[in-house]
Amino acid sequence: MRFLLVDRIESLTPGQSIVATRTFPADDEYLEDHFPGFPVVPGVLLTESMGQAAAKCLDAQRRPRGKAMLVRILSASFRHWVRPGDLLELHATILSDEERFATADCTASVAGRAVAQAKLFFSFLPLDSFAAGLRDPVLDDFMAGSA
Repeated sequence: MRFLLVDRIESLTPGQSIVATRTFPADDEYLEDHFPGFPVVPGVLLTESMGQAAAKCLDAQRRPRGKAMLVRILSASFRHWVRPGDLLELHATILSDEERFATADCTASVAGRAVAQAKLFFSFLPLDSFAAGLRDPVLDDFMAGSA
């Protein structure tokens, strides 16, 4: 399983807000056990999807402070099941954006119905901490198309 949990960016204002999408494939192995006969996307993966979308919004600023990394879930709640194949729409609004940290208010919805929400806290890790040439293909695709 790849751990890229954002398929596409629909709209983006760097450092302010993002709308992105994700569809969890029915053949993802963890769905066999979560739950047999009633597969649903785990809340931790919904939270991670929201976090990845918010991090892309922060990273799109291309500031020298480094890559946004989710370090704390300030709050999270889950309202409805997300089933394999559902198109998940991810919204993140950046609430604060400082040199060393940022916070985001995030929601996830399916067919216009809110399924999850979270307030997330990010720190930044210098780019030289990662593999050389690290790229974000989803963010790169969006930025190339909006240029």
